[in-house]
Amino acid sequence: MTKIDATAAQAPLRLPSRRHTASNGERRVGVELEFTGLSIERISEIVRRTLGGEIRPHSAYEYTVANTPLGDFALELDYAFLKERGRRESQPGLLDEIERVSEDMLGAVAKRVVPFEIVGPPIAISELHAVNALIAALREAGARGTSQSAIYAFGLHLNPELPDLETNTLLGYMRAFAVAFDWLKRVSEIDISRRVFPYIQPYTKAYVRQICDPAYAPTRDQLIDDYLAENASRNRALDMLPVFAHLDEARVREAVSDGLIKARPTLHYRLPNCEIERPGWDLRPAWDHWLVIEELAADPERLEQICADYCDTLDRPFGDWFGRWSDVFEQYLQR
Repeated sequence: MTKIDATAAQAPLRLPSRRHTASNGERRVGVELEFTGLSIERISEIVRRTLGGEIRPHSAYEYTVANTPLGDFALELDYAFLKERGRRESQPGLLDEIERVSEDMLGAVAKRVVPFEIVGPPIAISELHAVNALIAALREAGARGTSQSAIYAFGLHLNPELPDLETNTLLGYMRAFAVAFDWLKRVSEIDISRRVFPYIQPYTKAYVRQICDPAYAPTRDQLIDDYLAENASRNRALDMLPVFAHLDEARVREAVSDGLIKARPTLHYRLPNCEIERPGWDLRPAWDHWLVIEELAADPERLEQICADYCDTLDRPFGDWFGRWSDVFEQYLQR
């Protein structure tokens, strides 16, 4: 066993039915963790000690732990101004000194309320459980997640590589997420601090009706244009901008002015809390919930029936005012 396998001491996570890409490589998943409670120096040392690699500081707010057996892990304070200021070299002068003092004060506050983020490399699905060892080490050192404060809207993000980039495949994932959202929100026990912020919005009901209509059979360009017309923001619980930028970056950049969009052939699932402070918490619950989306997207006939029933619910005079759809959806999962 490798050092990582021995340290993790965890059974591998369950695998989706579509494990490989169109080129027959094993699909990979990127993991992003947001939390507080530790300095960036301490975080980098824990990553190095747990997974190996070399610590490479870039600024007071950005480090890399490079050359681990899984790849390079980026560590950063999730605050754009401080990251940019930290990259700049100091210049002599009174104004610069004033700015430096202001930065220090802002940084001290930011480190209490703005999360540090670990952005992992794409990891083969069969090796994804190795991240659980890192989560356990960070928890033991004092990492704190969503439930530690009413202002901690910290998340766990999963970036699953797609099995292929066919339009029907992309639409299948979007449909599966749309009909599963109410259930996902319930079983994931999304913290109130994250619900009141705009980061994890669902698709609008009008857009869900559009994409779940069995007659909706868009071209790739139409699929991207329709999405951008309703969802020109990264703040969606299933953010499609990365994969759409990978397919047609100019089209996406014209509609969305956001330098944080990274073009890549992955989905960006942002819904789960980061509950790193809870004993035993790891990737497994969020990953098992995500697999529901995976398997629905891989079963078009079943998905089409669920979509039709969901649209019927939305079209009723009072819609789903009583929140019953998540129970109906769970019954589908038990069949």
